[in-house]
Amino acid sequence: MELTELAAGLPMAASFAMAGGISALREGRRRSALNEAIHELRRPLQAIALTAPPPPEQAKAFESSLRMAAAAVDRLDREINGGPAPDAIDTVHLRELVESAVRRWEVAASLADRAMNLKCVVGDPELLGDRIEISQAVDNLISNAVAHGEGEVAVEVRTAAGLARVIVVNRKKVPASSRGAARGLGGRISGRARHGHGLRIVQRAAARHGGSFRLCDRDGVYEAMLDLPLRGVPG
Repeated sequence: MELTELAAGLPMAASFAMAGGISALREGRRRSALNEAIHELRRPLQAIALTAPPPPEQAKAFESSLRMAAAAVDRLDREINGGPAPDAIDTVHLRELVESAVRRWEVAASLADRAMNLKCVVGDPELLGDRIEISQAVDNLISNAVAHGEGEVAVEVRTAAGLARVIVVNRKKVPASSRGAARGLGGRISGRARHGHGLRIVQRAAARHGGSFRLCDRDGVYEAMLDLPLRGVPG
């Protein structure tokens, strides 16, 4: 007999108590499994940081990737076990951040026979905010274009009216059969079956920094625009 069936046959008060105990037991098992997953994610990240120095031209992209991965693990830890989020407000140099993100996704784009083009970065816009959160937003804009579009991925940074604007443009991908989708390591890491998370991260980062995010479909060409206030401009 299942525990839930046994609980249903008890007097109401005892049934509620037992059902609560079953729920607590399941939650405890889930928490334990998630903490094990965190541990297993941290371990290879530490090994990568210590044993895989990148080529000089990829050093900044490699370092920022590790920082974002570590921040994601820390956030998962807080979601499971509680604890305050760190106060991470700092000066963010947008040029370096965007250039690192483009380098990070050049390999994935080239494997899909696509070009990554950093068209223009005007000056070196400075923002005030959470470097990791802004990095995650820019990274998600570019990765979304690589994963769900086709043709060249064009990235541009402009400044105007107290705002820094990151623009990512690519053509809309023609739907194809899902048969034969990647099942190897790349497919498992990419999470292609789960959609929408990246754009929600961009929207949340924009809102938290007093900016905005828009995604436009212009006759089959996607244009994603992230606006963030420059340092010293109220958001």
